[in-house]
Amino acid sequence: MTLTIPGFDHVRLPGAVGVALAAAVGGSGRPVVLLHGFPQTHLMWRHVAERLADEHTVICPDLRGYGASDKPAATDPDVYAKRTMAADVVTLAAALGHERFALVGHDRGALVAFRAGLDHPETITHLGILDIVPTLDMWNVLHGASAAVGYHLFLMAQPPGLPEAMIAGSADAFFGSFLDTWANDPTTMPEYVRAEYLRASAAAVTSIVADYRASAGIDVMHDQADLDAGSQLAMPVTVVQQDWGVQLGYDAAWVWKAWAPDLDHRLTRAGHFMAEDAPDEIAAAIQDLLAR
Repeated sequence: MTLTIPGFDHVRLPGAVGVALAAAVGGSGRPVVLLHGFPQTHLMWRHVAERLADEHTVICPDLRGYGASDKPAATDPDVYAKRTMAADVVTLAAALGHERFALVGHDRGALVAFRAGLDHPETITHLGILDIVPTLDMWNVLHGASAAVGYHLFLMAQPPGLPEAMIAGSADAFFGSFLDTWANDPTTMPEYVRAEYLRASAAAVTSIVADYRASAGIDVMHDQADLDAGSQLAMPVTVVQQDWGVQLGYDAAWVWKAWAPDLDHRLTRAGHFMAEDAPDEIAAAIQDLLAR
């Protein structure tokens, strides 16, 4: 049984090109879509979603390839391109009657949100990004020994076969290592939630790897094309992240300013799983964004 956000409806809705997405939907008011990260499901938004639902219709889907959403085979690079996953989100929101909406993403979901902001500026009214830099910039700042922090990015970028076999052979240890090391306070993730993330991730190894593999290929091509064309995010953007710039030797705010002229860049003391570590802080940042 899939765990979902208490008090929210759990539904299945169409995404792009025949894929169906599972989503939790609750609240009322101006719509905001929240996209989860790795190795999680929409359940990561449970605290933030409840805080936003008094004033907003809150939509929390599982990304394609994750959770209870469809997991199509990666028959070509487009299947898990962030462009396709962004189209999923736009299609899902439209099925609920929302042609325009605010969008907030964490980790993998933030990469999808970034692509949606570039590809669908007429649809995304506000954009929130938690703890990433865009794909192209991510590869550019990972170098030398400090890149070891992102070893999983390099592992899952390899050709199909070996990464899937290695991860599937020790799925709980692999996915659990991120849940344990990326949280400032592991007690903010109850055991039943951790178990749900492990269960869902172990059932989605092939599609999760395909999502990451796309970020070492087709997603870089799409970002580079936008950079070359001078494309920028037209809507208000809030970025909340750990101080990765100090750790990896770059200016994160400067990286984001190149893509987002209307930028509110914030650093947090919370861990990577900040929507669970610091839900009041993240909900407040989203509310501030939506007020712009």
